[in-house]
Parts: sequence; structure tokens; C-alpha cells
Amino acid sequence: MTSATALLFPVLPAANLTHLHADGDRLTAAYLRDILARRQLTALFQPIIHMGTGDIVGYEGLIRGPSDSPLHAPMSLFKAARDNGLMREVESLCRRVVLERFAELALPGRLFLNVSPDCLLPQRPGSHGETLDTIRQIGIAPERVIIELTENQPTYDYALMRDAVLHYRDMGFGIAIDDLGEGFSSLRLWSELRPEYVKIDMHFIQGINHDAVKLQFVRSIQQIAEKSDTLVIAEGIETQAELLVLRDLGIGFAQGYHLGRPHPTPARALPAEVAQALSRNGVAVYPQRQAENTSVSILKLLHRVAAVPPSMTNNEVYELFLREPKLLIVPVVDEDVPLGLISRFDVIEHFARPYQRELYGKKSCRQFMDSTPLIADKDTSLQDLSYRMVESDAHHLFNGFIITDEGRYLGMGTGHDLMREITQMQINAARYANPLTQLPGNVPINEHIDRLLASGTRFWVCYCDLDHFKPFNDVYGYRRGDDVIQLAGRILSGHCDPDRDFVGHIGGDDFMLLFQSEDWESRCAAILAEFAGSITAFYSNDDCERGGYFSEDRQGRKVFYSLMSLSLGVIKVEPRQYYSHHQIATSAAEAKKQAKKIHGNSLFLDRRQEPQR
Repeated sequence: MTSATALLFPVLPAANLTHLHADGDRLTAAYLRDILARRQLTALFQPIIHMGTGDIVGYEGLIRGPSDSPLHAPMSLFKAARDNGLMREVESLCRRVVLERFAELALPGRLFLNVSPDCLLPQRPGSHGETLDTIRQIGIAPERVIIELTENQPTYDYALMRDAVLHYRDMGFGIAIDDLGEGFSSLRLWSELRPEYVKIDMHFIQGINHDAVKLQFVRSIQQIAEKSDTLVIAEGIETQAELLVLRDLGIGFAQGYHLGRPHPTPARALPAEVAQALSRNGVAVYPQRQAENTSVSILKLLHRVAAVPPSMTNNEVYELFLREPKLLIVPVVDEDVPLGLISRFDVIEHFARPYQRELYGKKSCRQFMDSTPLIADKDTSLQDLSYRMVESDAHHLFNGFIITDEGRYLGMGTGHDLMREITQMQINAARYANPLTQLPGNVPINEHIDRLLASGTRFWVCYCDLDHFKPFNDVYGYRRGDDVIQLAGRILSGHCDPDRDFVGHIGGDDFMLLFQSEDWESRCAAILAEFAGSITAFYSNDDCERGGYFSEDRQGRKVFYSLMSLSLGVIKVEPRQYYSHHQIATSAAEAKKQAKKIHGNSLFLDRRQEPQR
């Protein structure tokens, strides 16, 4: 504790400690007044940079209370000031200390000066001018000062606030709104005040390279800013990946620890590695939205279909089908327990035969019932049921399936509805994100290629394909095949730089890598090595020993297939060599064909450099 603090917070005898809490407010107020009287505040400055040039265009002025005291942190200082009715006095001193130090250091660019909305408003009509008088005394032009409105409580009188802002603008000051998205009414303030700058709260900035929702929020703010002639400052940047994503979104200005920490004597230029990163060609890898939820249950497909009891006769079921021409399937249920399904065509086919109706018409409808229907609980996912449907007899696709709730009959679902939903999920997956691997699909892949082309950077496109995947599926089943695809996705992602290299899943067993990493070739070699070492775990011991397995080809002939391998076809893309993702897709597909001609795990680099036009 400093000597000044000790005078105001004296060490009390044990017997008097109970009085300390009661005197806390009085002592804090006295301590604040002592800080004001002795100007015990320190100014710090944090640089604000221009994303396009990397130049420092200004500094935000920050304040700290006496070191080693309870009021050193600004939040503690201003809370104490607010609680003791000294907010205007404390803010006034803060502004003066920051302005004087800014002038003393002769810092370049503009000064962003924090002011709470309440302190911006006049205490009495015509009382504006204190800040202007101060900066004139110090020798700073008003045009170099941006009044940064910081919200610590709600703003209610927007008309009065607008008048105050107009008055400060008339004097030459610029206006900025701090912590957009965090405060009580910052969006309303933006609309009412039309500031020159808005600063996006750090919550939406930190981790933006991993969060598609944050990216969309910032992109929307940037779009609004462009239409309202407002400049955007992203604050709280702590990593290079965050910085580059924001640069690619078109955010004009940036602030944060990665660029420079608050300091009494701040730097006048960016750290060399940051300036180099900003000047380098290339694009950041945007976070992608997650694939459509594949856990959607089959309850979505439920049709309330009236069931018949097993005591109903075949004649009665036949009459039911005659009365309802659109009825194709009837479930048979005994005391809520499903027993089977009766197909309209089976009943009609049987009764069309000689003497069948006479023999079986009065017997139980169980006679023509499929006693092994496809039954699934209402919580079964669409994906799981589709697996069961594919692996079951073909007639289940036509008959549909029974939906139950803990074994009790609820209703029916049709194979047509199931296939429609699954197909739509696959279409969406192929376009945006694959539900199996969670990797971006065709639309994000093409968007990233277009961004790379527009940036004028050099990059490499690697088309990845599994060899002998279809016969593996035929022998080992679809679930095992899905496991292999997920393995491939993990291996590809694991050997790419997440901030520079893009991993996409075209569909099925086809993937695409978009490398900006110069060491792409060694990464590809590591991918092939890991795949070769991992794939044997998916085969039986006998198949591993013989190096392959037998399966039927499309003509029904037994063919020996080697263990699965991975083919990588690569093209190098130089600036202005290609003009669309369509051209790149064509050339990459041709490189992949060449790679697949090489036996085993292979890498083929197309060196012809002759894109189609």
C-alpha cells in the first residue's frame, strides 16, 4: 500500500475493525478527492491501425488509477466515482491527463478520447466547451480528437444526446461508439448519432476464426457500416488468425494486444511480423457453419394411420381397401403392440386367384400380413433408419415402417418420405457442410477458391480420392465405409494449417484441399503415410495378409481388389492463371485421374500449367 493510501486507509486496532465497513464509503470518497487533488492518474495509449496499409492512424487514450491501490483498474475507479457522485470530476481529470500526455509524446494520428454519454451531456444549457478549451490550451486541433462514447449505463434521452453530438461535431470533433453489440443501447445510438466510427465489442472478435456466428455478426455490421458511411474498428484482436479474417471481411481498422498493448509510451509502428502478415497475399480460412443436424428423428415423418386388430378378417380388410382406393398399407396392432403390415397389392393378388377368397376370406388378417415389418422408435434418427432401410429387404422401402413410442404403436412412415428427407439432407450437405465429416461442402469450397483467385495469391489445389472404395462398401457395409470416410477427413484436416489451408468434402469419398502453405508437398506425404498406416485396421486379418479381397464388379464377376489407398492430384495456381472455380475444378479432376493411374497411395502434380479457357 502506498503512503497516500495508508493515510486515507489507516491501520486500525483490532477492536476498531468493525467500524471500517461502516466508514468504507466515506473513506473511498475521500480517497477519490485526494486522487483528483493530486492528479494521481496515468495515461496509457493503445494503437489503432489501418488494415490496408498497416499504418498506425491513432491511439485510444486509457487511464489507470494509483498503482498498488484498490482503484488502479479503470472499472474500479469509475465505479467508485459513480457510487460517490464524482463521475464528472473524475472523467474531466481523465480527459485532461490523456490530452496532456498525448500532446507531450507528440503521438501521430488521432486520439480516441473516452467519454460516457452522461458526461457528454451539459449540466446546464450552454455549458459545452470545457473539452474544447482544454485541447486549445494544450495545442491539439479538435479534428484530431475522436470522442469515444463508452456505455456504462442506459442512455434514455436520445434527442438531448443527438444535440450534444451535433454541438461537438460543429466544433470539429469526430464521434465513435465503443463496444458495439455489448452495451445497453449501442445499436440505437448508432442509428441516432450516425458516428464516424463504431468499435465492435471484443466478444465478437475473439475466436472469430473458429465461430461462424461471430463472423456473420461482424460481416453484417460491416455491411451496415458501408451503407451508413461509418468506419469500423475491430477491438480485442489477440491472434494473427483473427486479424486476417477481419481484414478479409473488409474491416477497415483494428486494435488489440496482437497489434500493441496499452503503454505509457506506445510504439509508433506495428511489430514487424504483424506488418508482414498484413502485407502478405492470401486469404484467411473462414469458419464454416455446422452441417445440418443429422439427429432429426423420424417423428418428423409420422402419419397417423388407423390400425386394424388381428381379429379382423381378410374379407373385412379387403373391403377396407375397396372403400379407400388411396390406402396402400394397413398396420395390424394388438393392444398397442404392432404385429405387422398388410399390403393392398398382396390382398388383391391373393383374392384374384381361384378359391382364395373362399378359403381365406373369413380367416384372421394375419394370414396375409408381413410379420417382420420395419419398426423404429420415434427417437430414431433419419440417418439411422436410412441405414436400416438400405440393409433390409427391398419390399420395406415400398411398405414403409411402423413408428412406436417405447413399443407402443404411434403411426406409419413411408419409404418415399424417408428418401426425400435423406436426399434433401445430402443435397444441403454437398452444398454447405457434410454431416458425416462436418467439413465444408461444394458451395464453401467454390467460395474459398474465388476468394483465393481474387486475392492474386499463389496456391495449390489437391483433389483427394479413395481407391477401391465402392467394392469395400459392398463387402464390409456402408457403416464401415462411413468410418473410412471419417478417417480420411480427420487425416486430411490433421495435416493442414487451419489458418491457411482449406479442407473441403466434395461428397462421397472425394475431398479437396486448398493449400496456401508452401510446404504443401511434405504435408501431402504425411497424409499418405498416415492413411497407409491406418487403413489396415478396417480389414479382416485374412484380407490384410493377402493384401486385398474379392468382390463382384458391375458385371457380376469376381475381382480381386487391393486394400484401399489414397490418390492425390495436385495443380499449382499462379496469379491470373485461372479465372473461375470451374476451370480449377476441371484441371484438378484431371490431375486426380492421373494420380489414380499410379498403384497404391500416390501423389501426382500436374506440371503442364495449361488451364482451359
